[in-house]
Amino acid sequence: MPSPFPGMDPYLETPDLWPDVHHELIGQIRTALNPVLLPHYVARVELRIYVSDEDDPGRQTLPIPDVRIERTAKHKGAKKTPNRSASLTIAEPQTIALLTDDEIKEARLEIRHRESNDLVTVIEVLSPSNKIRGSDGRASFMTKRREILRSEVHWVEIDLLRAGDPSVARLARTGSDYRIVVSRGEDRRHGKYWPVSVRQVLPVIGIPLRGKDPDVPLDLNAILRSAYDNAAYGVSIDYRRDPEPPLSREDTAWAAKLLREHGLR
Repeated sequence: MPSPFPGMDPYLETPDLWPDVHHELIGQIRTALNPVLLPHYVARVELRIYVSDEDDPGRQTLPIPDVRIERTAKHKGAKKTPNRSASLTIAEPQTIALLTDDEIKEARLEIRHRESNDLVTVIEVLSPSNKIRGSDGRASFMTKRREILRSEVHWVEIDLLRAGDPSVARLARTGSDYRIVVSRGEDRRHGKYWPVSVRQVLPVIGIPLRGKDPDVPLDLNAILRSAYDNAAYGVSIDYRRDPEPPLSREDTAWAAKLLREHGLR
């Protein structure tokens, strides 16, 4: 069953589902690009690794538990604590593994020139932790972003999450639900920006390459639909409920009407 929404499906943004969606989008983008990039370029999945500790405000968005508790097995021959009073109870100790630091791996795509192996373009699909101010995930993302923007490598940023703060503060003031940015290495002052509403289809963007090589078109709406079908997200979504995070009041009414028309409400 295809998604009932014309573009980005807001039900895919739920924290329980998004890690899988992120993985699937990265894979679908690579699948779409490599046949066109070859033989001179190739797209590969790379990992950005950072450490998240207990004080990380982005920890709530990560697919890891806060605390792991293990109950110790009773050892044979262990002495019982004397019962000094019928009303006195003594707490039994447990072995608890406090979660301090975790190594978090976030996937991105890198396009490299095959002969030289030079990095040409980085494609990032944002995760929730990348959009929480003060989080380790955002610090890692912004560090990588600054590193690329100071180089001649092209930068493609795909933000399909309504919650959180965009990487560029002024983009939040456009009032769009989703944002796509393409920054060319040779012209940082004039990047391309697509503000996208939940009611719109996602755009076809150009992925820049080296020198005079033409941009490779990437149809983000086709990518999203392939990801939705390939991962069978429709069977995991209850369209009778409101999405998380919630839509605006106007978009909630629009979405309810759309879902009724598709027989999902």
